[in-house]
Amino acid sequence: MTRNFNVGKSRSRGLSLNTLTDDELYDIHLSTLEVLEKTGLFVDSSEAWEVFDGAGARVDSKKKIVHIPPWLVEDAIRTAPSAITLAGRSRQHDKVLADGRVHFTNFSEGVQVVDINSGEHRSPVRQDLADAARLVDFLSDIDVCEKAVGAGDAPPQVVPLYNAEAMLSNTTKHCCVGPGDGFLLKKLVIMAAAVVGGIKKLKQQPILSFTTCPVSPLKLIRECCEIIMESARSGSILNILSMAMAGGTSPVTLAGTIVTHNAEVLGGLTLSQLTARGAPVIYGSSTTAMDLKLGTASVGTPECAIISGAVARLARYYALPSYVAGG
Repeated sequence: MTRNFNVGKSRSRGLSLNTLTDDELYDIHLSTLEVLEKTGLFVDSSEAWEVFDGAGARVDSKKKIVHIPPWLVEDAIRTAPSAITLAGRSRQHDKVLADGRVHFTNFSEGVQVVDINSGEHRSPVRQDLADAARLVDFLSDIDVCEKAVGAGDAPPQVVPLYNAEAMLSNTTKHCCVGPGDGFLLKKLVIMAAAVVGGIKKLKQQPILSFTTCPVSPLKLIRECCEIIMESARSGSILNILSMAMAGGTSPVTLAGTIVTHNAEVLGGLTLSQLTARGAPVIYGSSTTAMDLKLGTASVGTPECAIISGAVARLARYYALPSYVAGG
């Protein structure tokens, strides 16, 4: 089924911050297609190579570079759903991601917590995540539950499973987790299915979605490829979230960084749609600029706000649901 008939068309619906003109959006789109075709993406998965090669992309297996033709990218954009429902365990918390609809979530992932009893800073444990999920469940202004912290006391190989268990057991809202790799994603799908009453019911009530991050600049590492392909096969919702950093892992100019960001997300989206046409994908961003004095990512800055507004506008241009970090 062909979707996204509104790709490239301007619509004024709901809340918006139009930081880019239509012509500028088109320029970024064309630049992105040029990057994906001529520069290509580093793809560290032989299985992904086969998927790309079978669809008409040019694969250099020695350099692990995949050159994706423009028509393949644009076809993938057309087949990705333009609306996605993030279901809650309680259906009153279902949230629809679509043009003009805005929802809010807590952010992920804190690396330390302030102990509520001692006041000391320490590494987070599973109980901290469970407590955060219960807090999110109570707060009416937060629509979706993100992994606030990680279960640092769990065995490293299965932390995503402990994270999901802590969240699913303590909130009736939709939960978003990072699955780690394709193998663990399969286990997480089984867990979520057990909560709602089976795989068939989970497809109707997707209470759990996944996030994966390309590595900037322009890399889909093995785990990222596994997550993209396995989520597509299982019909799971996947947030492909670029974390490009202007002046660090992407060009210092914001325009160049947005092109890099766009190429990473659309490259991952193309792999998803080639694996299973119509697989639900969220256009994600935690892209920002590097603080050149401290060498760290800057948030709460004008640059972050401009980038976030621009990539949200790009997602609307492609008629894709989006997830964007607050400026």
